[in-house]
Parts: sequence; structure tokens; C-alpha cells
Amino acid sequence: MDIIDIHTHGIGGYDTRTTDIEHILRIAELQGAEGVTAIIPTLYPAPIKVMRESMLLVKKAMERQKDLSNPLSPSFSKGGLSEAIDPARIADRTSRIIGVHLEGPFLNPSKCGALNAMTFLEPIEHHLEELIDGFEDVVKIITLAPELEGATQLIKKLTDRGIIVSMGHSEATYAQAEEGFNAGAKGITHLFNAMSGFHHREPGLAGFGLMNRDVYIEVIADPYHLHPKTLEYILRTKHPERIIIVSDAVKETHTPSAREGVVDRHGTLLGGAMTIPEALRKLTQTGFDGDALLRCVSENPVRYLNVSSRATYDV
Repeated sequence: MDIIDIHTHGIGGYDTRTTDIEHILRIAELQGAEGVTAIIPTLYPAPIKVMRESMLLVKKAMERQKDLSNPLSPSFSKGGLSEAIDPARIADRTSRIIGVHLEGPFLNPSKCGALNAMTFLEPIEHHLEELIDGFEDVVKIITLAPELEGATQLIKKLTDRGIIVSMGHSEATYAQAEEGFNAGAKGITHLFNAMSGFHHREPGLAGFGLMNRDVYIEVIADPYHLHPKTLEYILRTKHPERIIIVSDAVKETHTPSAREGVVDRHGTLLGGAMTIPEALRKLTQTGFDGDALLRCVSENPVRYLNVSSRATYDV
């Protein structure tokens, strides 16, 4: 069973905010040791120069993994997921790095959460080109706020290039979320967190995520980001083929400081406190359908990424 984490920043003291390729590879090793088959390292918003340096580091880490793998296996950008996951690397439980997720910088400062709003940019084509030029082959997902002026045009451009747009860190109304979806946005980043919540007179981005049958939603399934009843409501309400469980793991995940959730000194959540396999075990123990949960981390992300897959190993 392939387990794919499309939103993870770090783990065990290592983080995508680094200048050391070994830190990126170590994140993959630690995730793999937990039973995660493949990851999409997620970058924080930062000055464009810094984000490009981080993308280059992830790209080099992908190339390093490829060099260590079966030379007959094509890269992820040219083939399916099953071809990108090399059995030799899976044998030592290292997650395959299959691209990069940019969480920003085209986000709404009012919903910055733990992100640095000072680094957010207007969603204009010049900024986009400056950001991703030369990295189109590794950028798989970009999170942006659809209500920002110019966002729908950027969504169309990204979609035309085959890059998935996920809506998040956003104050979008239901209508603005729908406009973003109609422009090509395919997903919603960590539902309910850092976004306009559901209100009986304005369902917001969260309401759109629940009620639109076709949009995919990320769900952080640790006990800190969503109340258990909220999680139950999501699983009962949302089309089951469009739910993707993510870790949103950060540097502090799997360190002593994460025992009561990963928060700053003001109590703001900084990221997820569990890997996906840990979250699955906890949810299954509390009565959630294990088979349905497995689809949320295997079949659903494969469909979202529009790649092929096969069973590689059992968690």
C-alpha cells in the first residue's frame, strides 16, 4: 500500500528551511521509517530568492535519490508514481521525494496562521515567473488565496502548465472559492485551518470544500487541528474520493516539544504533530473505518496528482 504525504515541511529536527541537502534527504528517511512511501516536501513562503534556493535543494535531493535508485526507473515527472518509487530505496524505508509543494507566497495576510505574512506577494504573472522559472518540472502544487486580485488569472496559468493549485490561507467567500475552482484550482489546503470558516450566512472556503463534490481537500488528522467531531463530520459529509489526509509535519514533529501539539509561545499551531501512519492508527483505534482512511492517503492523492500507482509494501 502506497502512502503519499503531499504536505510535509519537516520532522525530527529537520526542516525544508535549510541550505543542506542532507536535511532534505533525512526528512525522507525519517518519513520512510514511519511507513510513508512518497512525500512532496512543502516550502514556506519566503523571499523569492530563498524559495528558489529551497526548490533547487529539493530538486538536487530528488536527483540524488534517482542516482541511488534503479537506473531503469524514470523520474516522477516522466512516469507514474510506481515507477518513481524505487524498490531498492523502499527496502531501506526511505520515502521517495516526488516534487515540491509551495505553500505561498500568494496568500492572504489576514489568514497567515504561523506563516510570515511579510513575505506574501501579489499574485501577478511577473512574480510567478520569477518564482518558478526553471523549476516547472518539480513544482507539483502551489497553495494560493483565490480572492486576491489577479489570483484567478494566475490559477489559469498554473493549471495550463500542469501545476495543481490548492486554495488556502484565505478569506475567500463561497463564491470566490467557486470562482477559483472554475478557473482550475483542484484542491483546498488543510481544510478549516487558516481560512474563512463555515457560517450559516456565508459558507466560506471551508463550506465550499465540504459541499463541492469535485474539489479535493487536505485534512490534518492530528488531535490538535480538528476536533474529533469535526473530523467525523468531514468524513461523513465529503465525497470520500476527494479527501486527502496530510501530516503538515514540521521540524518539531517527533521531538519532545510535540507531545502536546506543535505550537509557538502564543499557542499558535505551527504544524502537524503526527506522521500519516500515526494518524491512521489513532483514527482506526477510535472507530474510524480503516479501509476508507487508507484510500485517503493512497488512492486519493494518486488521483489528485494524476499519476499511476501500484502496491509497493504494506504499512
